[in-house]
Amino acid sequence: MPTKILLEAIARKNCIEAVYNRSAVKLAPHILYTRHGEIYLDAVTMAREGKPPREVKIGSFKVTGLSEVALAPDGFRTQPVFEPEAERYAGVTLFAIEP
Repeated sequence: MPTKILLEAIARKNCIEAVYNRSAVKLAPHILYTRHGEIYLDAVTMAREGKPPREVKIGSFKVTGLSEVALAPDGFRTQPVFEPEAERYAGVTLFAIEP
């Protein structure tokens, strides 16, 4: 499981590159949390198959669905769409970026 890389990426505000649902993605990871006993990552997709998204939004990624996870050379800024105080994270947050 790529949890160690994800923790490092969140702590350093570093993008990751991975494969999710057979698609290459570059993500700006903002928070790790649990839901129904599984670990999830909420992140902003910076690129999918090398192309930027149409809009900036937070997506949820099941950590067990991420493969080939590696730190990317670029960092990121905390995105305004991230709401760390959201009810969905209450009591289940494992690690999140500092504001």
